[in-house]
Amino acid sequence: MSWHPSRPEGGSEPRPIGPGLDRVLGRLGSPDLGALTVIFSKWEAVVGTQVAAHTHPLSVRDGTLVLAVDNPAWATQLRFLTDTLLARLAAACGPDAVMAIEVRVRPPKPRS
Repeated sequence: MSWHPSRPEGGSEPRPIGPGLDRVLGRLGSPDLGALTVIFSKWEAVVGTQVAAHTHPLSVRDGTLVLAVDNPAWATQLRFLTDTLLARLAAACGPDAVMAIEVRVRPPKPRS
């Protein structure tokens, strides 16, 4: 017996998963898959090397991006950079993907 991919009911061709994922993400308060990909995979390209060296995105929900920073000084610095970061994120992800930034200080975990 050989394997054959299953067909959806009605015998139609398989459909891309992206639109379905976008609907689910939207119900969870998240931006679309494209915006999430940019935020989590291209963080350094969007915010720059210096900011990326001290920060990383944790989550995005209802337009708020939660960022981890490695020390309190960077938390303060990000408050001054918020408008710039929001503009860069809007250019990279679309105007409604991220509308606010929340900062949490999380020192880096020691390497084993």
